[in-house]
Amino acid sequence: MPLRIDSSLTPKKLQGTIHRLFDLSAQKILNLERTWKPGDGTPVFTVRGRYTSRGWTEWTQGFQYGSALLQFDATGDARFLGIGRDKTIRHMATHVSHIGVHDHGFNNVSTYGNLWRLMREGKIPFQERENDFYEMALKVSGAIQAARWTKIADGTGFIHSFNGPHSLFVDTIRSLRSLAVAHQLGHALMGEQDEKISLLRRLVEHAVNTARYSVYYGQGRDAYDVRGRTAHEAVFNTTSGVFRCPNSQQGYSPFSTWTRGLAWALCGFAEQLEFLSTIPRQELRAVPAQPFEQGLRTDDAVSAKFLVAATAVADFYLENSCRDGIPMWDTGAPDLHRLPKDYLSKASDPFNNFEPVDASAAAIAAQGFIRLGNFIRAHKPRSRLGVRYRQAGLTIASTLFDEPYLSTGAKHQGLLLHSVYHRPNGWDYVAPGQTVPNGESSMWGDYHARELALLILREARGEPYLTFFDSTKVPDRTRRTAR
Repeated sequence: MPLRIDSSLTPKKLQGTIHRLFDLSAQKILNLERTWKPGDGTPVFTVRGRYTSRGWTEWTQGFQYGSALLQFDATGDARFLGIGRDKTIRHMATHVSHIGVHDHGFNNVSTYGNLWRLMREGKIPFQERENDFYEMALKVSGAIQAARWTKIADGTGFIHSFNGPHSLFVDTIRSLRSLAVAHQLGHALMGEQDEKISLLRRLVEHAVNTARYSVYYGQGRDAYDVRGRTAHEAVFNTTSGVFRCPNSQQGYSPFSTWTRGLAWALCGFAEQLEFLSTIPRQELRAVPAQPFEQGLRTDDAVSAKFLVAATAVADFYLENSCRDGIPMWDTGAPDLHRLPKDYLSKASDPFNNFEPVDASAAAIAAQGFIRLGNFIRAHKPRSRLGVRYRQAGLTIASTLFDEPYLSTGAKHQGLLLHSVYHRPNGWDYVAPGQTVPNGESSMWGDYHARELALLILREARGEPYLTFFDSTKVPDRTRRTAR
């Protein structure tokens, strides 16, 4: 296992570095707020330390304004609440009704969802009409996300990506947040002839099909079936509904692992395990069991399948990251063979000459490790695996919250350095004198670094456990975390 896990780390020990992170974060948010013109589009990633846009899909604007809300949560500085709330109201409405993307959980739960959470936690004053506004946005967002539905041969289905109805993206497991919140608010998708479509059922079916087709288990599915690796895209024949092949849009190949997709899977499955623990057992049993494990009730089968998927991708991440927890951008990248043979047993080197690392994948994965570890400790207290995963997450966080990954320069608008966007398309900036992308930031990387820091900080302070859903409905045994 290349990652060297620090078993001595605790949230309290990380408080000092987290306070420093949020001090720097405040400067970055205010800098971007002063200089960014909404007419230029959405900030996506930096070039020479300045945020730029990239027209593909507008999937990062929620991270921009959501970052201000996380900053307010961490510091209590009302300036950031004002930015996050005002810009959400001004600019996010089209994202709520956007029928062309699979990113509702990214854009809308990061903005309307954070505002709703802050209000129900009492961190901002409760205003009934304002709360209703946030809830309506979240309900509509979840239903529209669920409407992007492709039915497959076994009668289940998945939320298809912006590539079209043939395309299941591994990323979307984290965007299921939108369906989860809308369902928790009592909403449903209404179809033809007034068919009432369960958002919970679509959430479960999509996640199960992600586990089936996007995650590998070392069972001989193909010649490259290694336990825990993920495929970015699963491709289906839309006429027959039959799975055809793996594919990759942002990774190197269908048969290697794009590590940010791996991280989305880890974090997404861990969060859904937490969410499903809030659903009454009889409600989850109402979801038809087929095609889940035969002989198990639906609630047991779903949790078991998600846990198998989460632990598989977690173990693969641990085995394929550097000693400090930072992965290369893809486990099969073509020039990895030019690195030293033992490069995984050493601290990551973002300035190497051959292949970039991806710190944004590490920030997403670290949160997944902490959540997965907490879930296992709550439900299987005798298992050492929960402790292992939790400490892995804290170890990765410790790496990210310091140089060379924490951006300390006042002129650089990014917070988390050495993030990779789309290596195959050549969209990442390569500085003069460098041969691979490094030194730049992404809006999703910055947001997830803040979300990771807030998760740890709230525990260190003894505050309620950070969830995207209404955590007051979680049983006490699930909300317990180790201090």
